[in-house]
Amino acid sequence: MRYHVVIPARHASSRLPGKPLLDIAGRPMIWHVCQRAGESAAASVVVATDDSRIADAVTAFGGRACMTAAHHQSGTDRIAEVVDLMGWTDEDVVVNLQGDEPLMPPPMLDRVAQTLHAHPGAAMATLGVPLHPDEVFDSNAVKLVTDRHGMALYFSRAPIPWKRGVFERDRPEAAGMYRHLGLYAYRVGFLRRYVNWEPAPLEQAECLEQLRVLWQGERIAVAIVPEAPPAGVDTEADYRRVVEICKAAG
Repeated sequence: MRYHVVIPARHASSRLPGKPLLDIAGRPMIWHVCQRAGESAAASVVVATDDSRIADAVTAFGGRACMTAAHHQSGTDRIAEVVDLMGWTDEDVVVNLQGDEPLMPPPMLDRVAQTLHAHPGAAMATLGVPLHPDEVFDSNAVKLVTDRHGMALYFSRAPIPWKRGVFERDRPEAAGMYRHLGLYAYRVGFLRRYVNWEPAPLEQAECLEQLRVLWQGERIAVAIVPEAPPAGVDTEADYRRVVEICKAAG
């Protein structure tokens, strides 16, 4: 199995500006993310950024940075530019590891790439985890359903599948339900198609980018893993939590 990891990293975060460069145990956050990727089976690791400060930091610790345009609306669009700059073929596989995931377990990167390799009819792959009862009616916990072959049927912020006669009584019964984890593997040829598609109505309604893929008739393979990885860094509180975890780990 061969795949590449691309790490989209922006400096202009609305909630925590400059977070890829925030210090964690004496190293910038982006160093920790690159370390996790480097501990996987990936053939190469590239940081995709539109900010020279991030690129310079990556280069300084011996990583590989790729400068991209500033206009990209999503990490997927940024990765699509990188695959062309790298000269990768349509058959190559790329894993998208966000630049604010310093605690991502490397085996999860391998797992999502393996899932795509195991499903040649899929354009991309992702992961799911059993849903917790507290998340059933939480719109921030994205639910997913698959067919018997592990292909995604739909993603939603609403409880799916709807358990008739149970949810009407507002009972959070989570057995047999799954939450989506935002870790993706793509075929490069798919990324080159993706960037030419307009946002889909379902995507706009749910604010879920992966619904654009299903809307276009492409297939998404899903692997269910036992537990979710540690949360990434979106806020100052998240950052403090990660710093304490890294301190405790030595």
